[in-house]
Amino acid sequence: MIRFQTMTIPQTQWYRRCLRFFLGSVGVLLLVHSTSASPPGDGLSQRRTPVVEVFEAAKDAVVNIASTQIVQVRSPMGMDRLFEELFDFPADSPFTRRYKRTSVGSGFVLHPDGYIVTNAHVVARTADRKVIFADDRSLDAQIIAIDHERDLAILKIDPPQPLKPLPLGHSHDLMVGETVIAIGNPLGYQNTVTAGVVSALDRTLDFDNNLSFTGLIQTDASINPGNSGGPLLNLNGEVIGINVAMHGAAQRIGFAIPIDDARRVIARLMSVERLEGIAHGLETSDIKTPEDSRLVVEQIVPGSAADQCGVQRGDVIRSIRGVRIADGTDLERSLLGQPVGKVVDLVIQRGDREQTLHFTVGVGKPAVASTNANAGNNTTTSTVAVTTSSTSNTPVPPRQSPAAPSTPPTVESLPTLPIPSPPEKTPSQAVSQTRPVAPQTAPTQPTTVAANSSDAMLDRAWEMLGLRLTTIDERDRELIAGRYRGGMKVSLVRSGSAAARFGIRNGDVLLGLNSYETLNADSLKFILDDSHIQRNGVMPFRIIRQGIGPMEGRMDVRTAKR
Repeated sequence: MIRFQTMTIPQTQWYRRCLRFFLGSVGVLLLVHSTSASPPGDGLSQRRTPVVEVFEAAKDAVVNIASTQIVQVRSPMGMDRLFEELFDFPADSPFTRRYKRTSVGSGFVLHPDGYIVTNAHVVARTADRKVIFADDRSLDAQIIAIDHERDLAILKIDPPQPLKPLPLGHSHDLMVGETVIAIGNPLGYQNTVTAGVVSALDRTLDFDNNLSFTGLIQTDASINPGNSGGPLLNLNGEVIGINVAMHGAAQRIGFAIPIDDARRVIARLMSVERLEGIAHGLETSDIKTPEDSRLVVEQIVPGSAADQCGVQRGDVIRSIRGVRIADGTDLERSLLGQPVGKVVDLVIQRGDREQTLHFTVGVGKPAVASTNANAGNNTTTSTVAVTTSSTSNTPVPPRQSPAAPSTPPTVESLPTLPIPSPPEKTPSQAVSQTRPVAPQTAPTQPTTVAANSSDAMLDRAWEMLGLRLTTIDERDRELIAGRYRGGMKVSLVRSGSAAARFGIRNGDVLLGLNSYETLNADSLKFILDDSHIQRNGVMPFRIIRQGIGPMEGRMDVRTAKR
């Protein structure tokens, strides 16, 4: 039999008091815990999404590029274009009208010394450019390298202190549906961030001017006019694309150049030899797999810095100065700004072992490396050559940042057109040329004088242009056969010369100067003696590079002499 114990009223009240005290104590403890665990701003931390974190880390390295373009148009009552070109009217001719047009674009910091990457169409043919940072700092920018065909350009500014560059990622492992973030300057609204996903890969865009882009990233992150040249980032804050275009007939269909493709171009445009006259002597290939990206040594220039420190063919370059090396762009960036004679650690993998070599910047026997471009989707070759004459014993001078030309280089792909030959310079022959030409006199000692004259003219090309020219070989003849009658091979480009500043490189075939063919030393004599060049100092040139082209530009030969 169960027996229940009854409680008196005082006992019941006592138990109730104890229960209220217990529950109150628990409530106080919970309140204290809640207060200590949720400091002011806890809601803010919950709102800091990965997109916010990427933007906060990247915003100071993304820039607004404001530029002024001088547009020149013929007057509606002007003359026929052929007539204008025949008489070579100056830019301030009464038959032309000029006006300024401002434009905006985006870019991002690529190197602490002030190298900025953007699209070529953002800065092409601009009279002046300013790079504007998130804190409204504004610095003048100079174009130091441009590739119109691939729509990429490198600008140089002089920052008062080192800049923080954006890390470059890889695009070969992008996933459709992956979150991406675009930062830029759409319609002049600086540091605008939009987010979306990778909508598709390997897209192709065709434009009305026979320009075509292939292999593009499609994204629904909003890309508008002014976003061009800005970065497309992944959630790790790495650049995986460079925004280039939008679809005008739709919304949220934008396109970006994959960073793996851009890296190949950037490695060439930012070559330490090209920008600073320092060669490492390495010919390399970028090898990319889903698991790894590595830079493999294919060739080594004998006597170069790489040769002297013990690099061998087949070595994988892992790091320089503690900076991880994944491809040619990393290699060139790691050596930019390093003083001549500085010894840096170069870590290579040889077989299954890593070794640390001691690489001395800017030393080595002058030599010229041959150009060898690999075919294939996953490899690209970066060739670097020394820019001092092989017959000179003069030590390499301390490097200086190259001064950009007062007018930007306009090297671009053009239709294949013949270059007119220089007229025969005989006293009795009428010359179909608006500029005066001195008659040719017969030498009294044909063989000797001709040889000496050719050598003297080649030396003059070296002095005026900074080019060492030779006759082309059979391989080059085959590359240009059917399109041009010939040309001269660039075997050496003097550092700091007009040719170097305007993008001519070792191995290029010079097709023409100042609208005339450059077939031999006699062609050079006719061209370099031209009084028009002596007056104006500006000389158009046309080249073919590894069978690709022609590419055309203008150099100021007044800057070549030293």
